[in-house]
Amino acid sequence: MTGNPVKRTTGYGASPEKLRQAMAGKKSDFTEKRLSSKRVYRGRLLDVREDAVRLPSGRDARRETIRHPGAAAVVPFLDRDRVVLVRQYRYALARHFYEIPAGKIDAGETPLRTAKRELREECGYSARHWRCLAAIHPCIGYSDERIDIYVARRLAHVGHAPDEDEHLEAVVMPIAKALRWAREGRITDAKSIIGLLLAANCRDW
Repeated sequence: MTGNPVKRTTGYGASPEKLRQAMAGKKSDFTEKRLSSKRVYRGRLLDVREDAVRLPSGRDARRETIRHPGAAAVVPFLDRDRVVLVRQYRYALARHFYEIPAGKIDAGETPLRTAKRELREECGYSARHWRCLAAIHPCIGYSDERIDIYVARRLAHVGHAPDEDEHLEAVVMPIAKALRWAREGRITDAKSIIGLLLAANCRDW
């Protein structure tokens, strides 16, 4: 053998005992213990915090996190091959995006109720059949946000009821085209890509 051998590690500052456990296939506990927490900013949506934590190595560190109330999204099928997306402007990235309908979970709502509300508000549809596809955590490095993704079928047009500060349009598109746009980089929103990929595999239910 030539060159340097590949080394297995369990992270910076890992003890020889943890290395032995990793080599033996045992799961190590990397839990970080919160020592203190302070609020840096609180807005209408986000709660930004700075925490002091103790690492498994015994060292102290700081963690900046964003607390999020959670969200729900839906892939609505108008028929077997077409879905309803929304096109809207996202200020943080200063561009328009094509997305699946989604929104923040309001106090007292279940994720399913939020998904139904967003489908009505953003696209003007209700649906008879609903199925949960997955729950995802899109920002695990700095946020506790969770998005529950649903697929909806047997749509009925009931009229739009958008929030007064929402400016968007519903776009009907073949799911094959939406998936192609994701591959080509025209659809880059993570929840939409995941939802479309999962929904494409359960079109016969």
